[in-house]
Amino acid sequence: MNPALPPQAPLPAETAEARASRLHDSQVVRWLLWTFGSIALVLGIIGIFLPVLPTTPFILLAAACYARASERFHQRLLAHPTFGPTIREWEEYRSMPLRTKKVAISLMTLSIAISIWVVRDYLWLQIILAVLAVSVGTWLWRLPSRALPSADQSEVSTPSSSADVSR
Repeated sequence: MNPALPPQAPLPAETAEARASRLHDSQVVRWLLWTFGSIALVLGIIGIFLPVLPTTPFILLAAACYARASERFHQRLLAHPTFGPTIREWEEYRSMPLRTKKVAISLMTLSIAISIWVVRDYLWLQIILAVLAVSVGTWLWRLPSRALPSADQSEVSTPSSSADVSR
């Protein structure tokens, strides 16, 4: 468990009927959603290693597809130690942790900068990459962030206690 984050409250227990009602009624649509979710998951995993391919939006898309197509795959994504907290935050509060946004934007900026340097002979491609980076970065930054409670609020020092030490 990450000590920087407060422990996650368990998701409310759902009945089998409630879970089944989230799944799409059509078997064909569920199959298509599962296929698109799997493609999005693969693209998200590739995005970890490949510059200019965003990871978080693809993982969120995969979770949304799996939520309507396969309870088993959706639960596996929610249980994942890396992707699970971000997906739960999005599903419960429609927000993204500020740290996740900062890391995503920083890594995207770094990878786009390297990509722009690699294609330095093609101005039109550099412009497209720069516009893409600014667009995705702006969209990502504008997503709401929920203020998480600090991990240990008991160790907050007051101004008077720090002033007493210096005397």
